[in-house]
Amino acid sequence: MEGELIQISKINDFIFCPFSIYLHGIYESFSEKVYHDEPQVEGKINHEKIDLGKYSSAKNILQGLEVASLEWGVVGKIDIFDIEKRELIERKSKIKKIYDGYRYQTYCQLLCLQEAGLCVDKITIRSLKDNKKFNIRLPNEEELKKLRSILWRMKDFNPRDGIKFKNLKKCERCIYANLCF
Repeated sequence: MEGELIQISKINDFIFCPFSIYLHGIYESFSEKVYHDEPQVEGKINHEKIDLGKYSSAKNILQGLEVASLEWGVVGKIDIFDIEKRELIERKSKIKKIYDGYRYQTYCQLLCLQEAGLCVDKITIRSLKDNKKFNIRLPNEEELKKLRSILWRMKDFNPRDGIKFKNLKKCERCIYANLCF
């Protein structure tokens, strides 16, 4: 994977289970109906307005913006960036807990925006189903070191090494579980 950019959207999945990234790659050529469960379908529907640029007509709102950072080796999309408030907003269908992967995804988005010359003062993750807002602290040096470590592990991951761990609680919720057992 040397030289390839990492998709920001895959960071949370990699933290959840590195092998799931490999399995997702296998399924990418199939219809999403084959491997998407209800949460994935719902998430895709929730992003349609943003992806089409129809979430807001306000000039200060950037939506569905493709971003990249060559320094960090990541590429992806942001949901919403309010230029006036300098607020990065990530939307999720339903948040029960702020996972590390959610934070690291927003940190990558922040780093991409900064590399493009935009200032970000605030990060928010919104839970759409219950209309809750979660403020995410801006990353400190220690968190950026952890993020860099995760990105290196993603670049170095070799699916031939197989699954090095099984966490049954995670596996029960995985859409690829039937391929691992």
